[in-house]
Amino acid sequence: MPFDVQKVRADFPNLRQQVHGKPLVYLDNAATTHKPQSVINAVSNFYSKYNANVHRALYQQAAEATEAYEAVRDKVAQLINAPDRRSIVFTSGTTESINLLAYAWGRHNLRPGDEILVTEMEHHSNLIPWQLAARDTGATLRYIPIRDDGTLDLENPEQYFTDKTKLVAFTHQSNVFGAINPARQIIELAHAVGAITVVDAAQSVPHMAVDVVELDCDFLAFSGHKMLGPTGVGVLYGKPELLEQMSPFFGGGEMIRTVTMEKSTWAEIPWKFEAGTPKIAQVIGLGAAINYLNQLSYKTIGQYEQELTDYTLASLKDLDGLTIHGNPQQRGPVISFNVDAVHPHDLAQFLDEEGVAIRAGHHCAQPLMQRLGVPATSRVSIYLYNTKAEIDIFIESITNTIRFMTG
Repeated sequence: MPFDVQKVRADFPNLRQQVHGKPLVYLDNAATTHKPQSVINAVSNFYSKYNANVHRALYQQAAEATEAYEAVRDKVAQLINAPDRRSIVFTSGTTESINLLAYAWGRHNLRPGDEILVTEMEHHSNLIPWQLAARDTGATLRYIPIRDDGTLDLENPEQYFTDKTKLVAFTHQSNVFGAINPARQIIELAHAVGAITVVDAAQSVPHMAVDVVELDCDFLAFSGHKMLGPTGVGVLYGKPELLEQMSPFFGGGEMIRTVTMEKSTWAEIPWKFEAGTPKIAQVIGLGAAINYLNQLSYKTIGQYEQELTDYTLASLKDLDGLTIHGNPQQRGPVISFNVDAVHPHDLAQFLDEEGVAIRAGHHCAQPLMQRLGVPATSRVSIYLYNTKAEIDIFIESITNTIRFMTG
């Protein structure tokens, strides 16, 4: 059955909005995605029908809330093929997940002389936590550079992966180039020197099937709001044996087994890392988002997004004075570019007047902007509810802007 994008769009109430009297053309999906009505309903139903704290009470609504919350842990495990549900920790998002690792693993395992290896294309959320961990432990931060085409330079990996390498943290899919990195290869190189691996999957899980067993990653993080779910919820996957060795990140209620005035002991994983009242409504909304993605299937989503991405790339290449940054063969639906005559911020404002929403800035990747030699880029990012007609409006709006700015 062919992908029916109009049927999909009918599920998203925000896509029916108008901006400056024009239909909304939303092309900033790498930043956050819109929510289908089923996700909105799931969150609303929790608050209106069985709002209660989880794990702590015996009355019926609390039991319903706990059952709904924990059911999502199983859905997430199935989504990424995690063999053990205890390996799924709910967080506020990718950023918290990586910070949790930088503190609970990094500060207990890194020493002076150790090396943390990242890449030149990392989002700040997978860079700054490791900068701080290196500062606090005496470890050294190193990075794998990128080629001009926006892919990682892994031609001579032995110069990066050494017996000093203790942790390798990298993005699965770049939020600037859309480049899909060879995750399995990087993980094998890391494990060959005894290093732990951390995969930032914030941009990959929304678009493709990710299998933690196939990757053999030690940790993996992603966010709900980039995959149709609510804001304020994310996932940290970790191999159970590693999670069990780690100390808690937050202390408080829920994450304890026993407490005295002198000391405390911890709950089993994953609850050891879920202190306080968790993101109950958001987790339930994430479960609804996973249901929606599973109903469409990642294979169908990927094929449709690839078609739209190819169409957008071809259309952009026809415009004079426009430079596309990166040309990876394996890419997700993200394209960054600059127009000679127009600053990215100006372009974004002109496009907004036409109802077109794109991102302009450094995309939380300032080192990458320095590598490109630009202060900012424009970025278009596509998702399953976008259409060729929207891309046409986007291209026409850029064309009109260039004409206006160049007289």
